[in-house]
Amino acid sequence: MAPHASRARPRVAVSLGLAAFAALALSACGRNETAPAAAAAAARDAVMTVTVTPLGRVELTRTLSINGSVHAWQDVIIASEVGGYRVAEVLVDVGDRVKKGQRLVALSTALLEAEVAAKQATLKQREAELMNADAALERGQSLAAMNLLSKSDLDRLTSEQLASRSRLEAARADLETSRLRLEFTDVVAPDDGVITSRTVTVGQIAQAGGEMLRLLRNGRIEWRGEAPETRLNDLRAGQSVRVFTADGIPFNGTVRVVAPTISTNDRTALVYVDLPADERLRPGMFARGEIAIGTGPAYMVPLESVVSSDGYSYVFVLGEGNVVARRRVETGAVHEDAIEVVSGVEDGERIVVKGAGFLKDGDRVSVSSSVTGS
Repeated sequence: MAPHASRARPRVAVSLGLAAFAALALSACGRNETAPAAAAAAARDAVMTVTVTPLGRVELTRTLSINGSVHAWQDVIIASEVGGYRVAEVLVDVGDRVKKGQRLVALSTALLEAEVAAKQATLKQREAELMNADAALERGQSLAAMNLLSKSDLDRLTSEQLASRSRLEAARADLETSRLRLEFTDVVAPDDGVITSRTVTVGQIAQAGGEMLRLLRNGRIEWRGEAPETRLNDLRAGQSVRVFTADGIPFNGTVRVVAPTISTNDRTALVYVDLPADERLRPGMFARGEIAIGTGPAYMVPLESVVSSDGYSYVFVLGEGNVVARRRVETGAVHEDAIEVVSGVEDGERIVVKGAGFLKDGDRVSVSSSVTGS
């Protein structure tokens, strides 16, 4: 009995050793698998991979963007100063460049030339009448000195001489008027410029003051923008303006004046901007203007980092543990591919850029290191 029991104890000891070894081996395997499992769980928690940019202030040129149209600086209406005469020649057409004093339209002069000739004859007649009146007065004064002519007769001769002189002056003025009318049959350019409109034709009877042509004075144009009354205090003469036509071509201009009155219809005031002479700019064109109203520090973020929802703007700020928080922000001016953030963020915070449109508040993200930056 005793020998059999002694052989059983070594077998029990071996079995216990094998069990302990197996337990240690399983424990070691469990410890080795913990780190990958934790990493995998964290990866599963990240809803997506995003890029971020650190927030910092930059020097920003602030602009006011308004719409408007290109206009002629001065659109001069050219008309005849005399009427009732036939148009003999039209010497210009739309698009022609003209110089000050250049003949544009010629009226028929036959009637006026005859009128001038008649007035010249009348003038000579009045000169002869005055000579006779002067001679008669001189004789009367001699006779009156010898008491051979009554005072009443002398007064009559004096009155006739004065009347003759007056008639002569009237004849001269009448002749000068006819000569001026004859000169006005040539319609000339009041200044340098470009003809923009023509309504006159050869053969028509010209009317005094009736429009014949329009002149873009000095070829000078301007842009007139409609600024809201709430921004008028930001505007002043001399500010730089970038004017963009409908096809996106930019032109540099300068504010000349801000209108002193406001339209009661839309509560806007006109801003007059001088533009350079350029054949691509034509009166009547639509154009958008950006007026530089000042410079100062501002937060700028990429456009794609701003998400719109429910009529408000939001950004996602990266926090501890790569958890994002949605922040409501107030935005300002847009500059190329960036937008100003006026409020809602603080200096140094990291703003989600790529992927912001797919996130919600409290999401955990994975940050891509390849494109993170400002």
